[in-house]
Amino acid sequence: MGQLRNFVTPLHQATKRDYLARMVDDKVHCMKVAKEYGSDYWDGDRRYGYGGYSYMPGRWKPVADALIKQYRLTDTSSVLDVGCGKAFLLYEMKLLLPGLRIAGFDISRYGIDNSKEAIKDALIIHNAQDKYPYSDQEFDLVISLGCLHNLRFFELESALKEIERVGKQGYVMLESYRNEQELFNLQCWALTCESFFDEDEWVWLYKHFGYCGDYEFIYFK
Repeated sequence: MGQLRNFVTPLHQATKRDYLARMVDDKVHCMKVAKEYGSDYWDGDRRYGYGGYSYMPGRWKPVADALIKQYRLTDTSSVLDVGCGKAFLLYEMKLLLPGLRIAGFDISRYGIDNSKEAIKDALIIHNAQDKYPYSDQEFDLVISLGCLHNLRFFELESALKEIERVGKQGYVMLESYRNEQELFNLQCWALTCESFFDEDEWVWLYKHFGYCGDYEFIYFK
């Protein structure tokens, strides 16, 4: 089993959230819209998702730099992003390592269509729980940020096994909680989450489904 990491948490904690306001804002309707992963989710009103997810130069650079250093990536390395969205992280990694081979996929056509033009040809539409169109150990690193908690329990096994299959190293970040307050806040805020597990449950699932890579949790304090 891999190690607990702290790559994304500082970025996550920089955003303030009004948990109760989201819970009482016709949340069932907002969840249905968000789960379409279209323009409303990415660039519509905040009640449906990101409230505008545009590229901000350097925003993902600290995460990209940490991944490159931790996993010793070079211009001859390869990285796959499972649930890449608009793939801004992959773009930042390419800026740091121009020779890096990247690949990414997401279920959101809108997300892929609104990625950076320079990397768009490396991205495809695909489900995280379906067999990946890549060979065993094809990538030096497989990453997945904020994706797997959107899968149902029986879909997690196939996704984790595929990440393990196609990557020599792995890093997965998702939403979790450590106490009742964080669980309440997560349930208020989450629009697309299907699997609400605490950190011990997630670690147990990783081991049970044979995922051996690193991991990180973000919490809603």
